[in-house]
Amino acid sequence: MKILISDAFDPSLPARLERFGEVTDDRDRLPEVDVVLVRSKTKCTREYIDNAKNLKLIIRGGVGLDNIDVEYARSKGIRVYNTASASSIAVAEMAFALMLSVPTRLIEAHNSMKEGRWAKKELKRTELNGKTLGLIGAGNIGTEVARRAVAFGMTVLAFDPLIKNHEIVELVELAELYERADYISLHVPLLESTRGMINGDSIASMKDGVVIVNTARGGCVEEEDMAEALRSGKVRAYATDVWLSDPPDPSSPLLSAPNVVMTPHIGASSRENMLRIGDVVVEILEDFKDQI
Repeated sequence: MKILISDAFDPSLPARLERFGEVTDDRDRLPEVDVVLVRSKTKCTREYIDNAKNLKLIIRGGVGLDNIDVEYARSKGIRVYNTASASSIAVAEMAFALMLSVPTRLIEAHNSMKEGRWAKKELKRTELNGKTLGLIGAGNIGTEVARRAVAFGMTVLAFDPLIKNHEIVELVELAELYERADYISLHVPLLESTRGMINGDSIASMKDGVVIVNTARGGCVEEEDMAEALRSGKVRAYATDVWLSDPPDPSSPLLSAPNVVMTPHIGASSRENMLRIGDVVVEILEDFKDQI
């Protein structure tokens, strides 16, 4: 078995995979490998897949599969897997950190101190306690966010058409979630049904002063509409770890919009998560070593 590690994984992973066969990070060897490991940087397009003439398995270290043409890969007999369970805690902690940064005024407070200002009187805080959080998507990551929100005294609603019952959250329709939520956190893949779902129309149906957190995909949000809602104050803050591209286009209106908390797509990059991703990769290869 020949394995290509095409993107950045934990440095310990190559040695862990050597028992399955030859491991390389030379992308020029794509035509000869049986397995390719990717994260978000490598785009497994039709052209990429056609160039991988011996490929039998694609493993995405992470959750979203929007950088892989899954249907085309499977039509070629190539299995596609992700490591969804591994990333839940890391991304949930990132989402909650972004959410906390808004009512605590954390970024403004830090910047004021660096600038030599003592902004104690200006920086009035609010609390998460007693507020309503609306989760769009209540899978592995959404559930971990819900656990943390309950611990902070929040009421948690969720919209997820794939889930009929949930032990923590109150499942509601999307329109009701928009109407009731003080905070909204996105935890959905980028599909045609979710692309641009946060737009001028959906924002108009939300509470005035809503806070929106995005650790899902940048494409779920219409950037121009979000920037306008931030300028008008309809949206109190937008806290995002994800963008239309990595890095974002310098012309992105969100980079200059007010009340944006932004991070460079580091939600799944914890040391612990990278080790868990490696564990799942090993499990997948163990299951398929005799078939490849």
